[in-house]
Amino acid sequence: MAEIVVSAVITVLLEKLLSGDLMKLAQSEGIDSKLKKWKKTLLIIQAVLTDAGHKQIKERAVQLWLNDLQDLAYDIDDVLDDLATDVGLRKLNQEFRDSTNTNKVLKFFANCYTNFGPPNFMYGREMSSKLDEITTRLLDLVEVKIGLGLNVNSNLERSNEKRLEQTSLVDESKIIGREGDKEVLMGKLLDNNENVKIVSIVGMGGIGKTTLAKVLYNEEKVIEHFELMAWVCVSEEFNVFNICKAIFDGVGGENKSFSTLNDLHVALKKEINKKRFLVVLDDVWNEDHSKWELLQSPLQGGHGSKIMVTARNTGVASVMDSDESYDLGLLSNEDALSLLAQHALGEKNFEKHTRLRLHGEGIVRKCGRLPLALKSLGRVLKTTLRLSYYHLPSHLKLLFAYCSLFPKDYVFRKNDLVLLWMAEGFLSGSKGNKSKESLGHQYFEELKSRLFFQHSTIDKLGYAMHDLVNDLTTSVAGEFFFRLDDNMDVSGMNETFEKFRHFSLIGSGGRSYRKLNELQRARCLRTFLLLSFREHSYPSDKVIDKLLSKPSFLRVLSLSKYVITKVPQSIGSLKHLSRDQIHFSLKVVGDRRVFPALEFIVHHKGKCFGPSLLLNL
Repeated sequence: MAEIVVSAVITVLLEKLLSGDLMKLAQSEGIDSKLKKWKKTLLIIQAVLTDAGHKQIKERAVQLWLNDLQDLAYDIDDVLDDLATDVGLRKLNQEFRDSTNTNKVLKFFANCYTNFGPPNFMYGREMSSKLDEITTRLLDLVEVKIGLGLNVNSNLERSNEKRLEQTSLVDESKIIGREGDKEVLMGKLLDNNENVKIVSIVGMGGIGKTTLAKVLYNEEKVIEHFELMAWVCVSEEFNVFNICKAIFDGVGGENKSFSTLNDLHVALKKEINKKRFLVVLDDVWNEDHSKWELLQSPLQGGHGSKIMVTARNTGVASVMDSDESYDLGLLSNEDALSLLAQHALGEKNFEKHTRLRLHGEGIVRKCGRLPLALKSLGRVLKTTLRLSYYHLPSHLKLLFAYCSLFPKDYVFRKNDLVLLWMAEGFLSGSKGNKSKESLGHQYFEELKSRLFFQHSTIDKLGYAMHDLVNDLTTSVAGEFFFRLDDNMDVSGMNETFEKFRHFSLIGSGGRSYRKLNELQRARCLRTFLLLSFREHSYPSDKVIDKLLSKPSFLRVLSLSKYVITKVPQSIGSLKHLSRDQIHFSLKVVGDRRVFPALEFIVHHKGKCFGPSLLLNL
């Protein structure tokens, strides 16, 4: 995960180092040569991040190198933001001096310029020492990179560890709670539609798709109904030649090799011509329509032929033009308890172990009625869910990891999460003519289609994450993201706190608010989310003032479910807080001379206000 965050941050750094205004300031202050050296070194490091991402899984030294790089990248970003802020303030001050305009807003922002001291102060001994320190750390990381043997532009796209291949055999005596699902899918498989029909079973990893497909495949009525049958475990790589060969072998084709895909297609089409067949493609990930068309072209059998697909992503079913898509749900509580009893006790239920039933119910709640989790108590499930995460595109991995800041059972709105992604700069990449917000909504839907997000049962417009998905996002987020839960003991975490850049806290009373003292140790904090399970919470002015008193590098502040009666003076020290990054319900603005940011938006009752409108609230 670390390489994903580092890559995103380095991309932003390189964009900032290309800024003409910033480089002009650097030239005037005699620091441009150092910034150019940073750019050159960052490009060298960026070239090996893909290889580092693969090697960190097994090599602890690479993981530590990535963590050090991420820490340094954040420090560089802080320095560049200081420079960019000074560029903007100098411009604003000059505009004010050159203008006869008496606009109060312009005066207000120009006056803020003086809050940060004389222009040349920041480029004295302290800044020079900081620049030299960063340069040294960058060069040290390059030396370590060489020692680690990291390769440039590694083309490794997959882990060498493959998923254990599944066969079509199943012990039906151990199947619990799928009678209704089985009956519905049997009806879909046994109809005599004229064309080849595609039936897809879609659901999150570990929910039982493959097991149910095996039950159907081995059902006596199904075996009698189809003339030819083949089971193919597709898994991660959608290799058309290999899949076609597996189907050819499965339906009884002669044992021969093929030199071209065309020869194989001709032989397969001849083998199944006018015969009713069933082909099961288990664990399909492919979303490339052209590959699917290539696979499907020889699969033209007799009336009633079926292709059954299992997939974790609704997008797969859509690409394959699935005629019948079946969303597989969770087990009922009783069925989940029975499954747990079967694997833990060798019994059908807890009748002989009544004292253990209460513990069993707790495990069922923890596992969310997910069959695989119940069978392995989470050990196998972690591997399965991580595979879903591993196959995410890099930009979605970062957006998903950000959700580690949300506690379990927390309900969030799509628009709020997209705004946070925008504020963090995670949606900076262009994609056609789409706005950042449109891009964010698209990425949200992609994560939802992969079942990482699910609709809330208490808010029709809200979303939540399954507990085990929440555990996954916490485990992949890394040490720079931190969620302070109510029952968490943070004593002895001084050194760890200094590394935190993204931080969240649930405000649920005095004990939670007292934990704001811990923020004093997070000196480089960039993100702070004060979350609440209730709408319209009213924290005291003292709490808000304490919150804003220390983190001078703060870029994203969200108090979205809180009503703020007064904006404290201390917000004036947050010079990096700008552009879509203040998010709360504003009731009364206090002192008007508190916003040093050049440009920002406050979200107030669903509307956005810039500085001039704020003064009139």
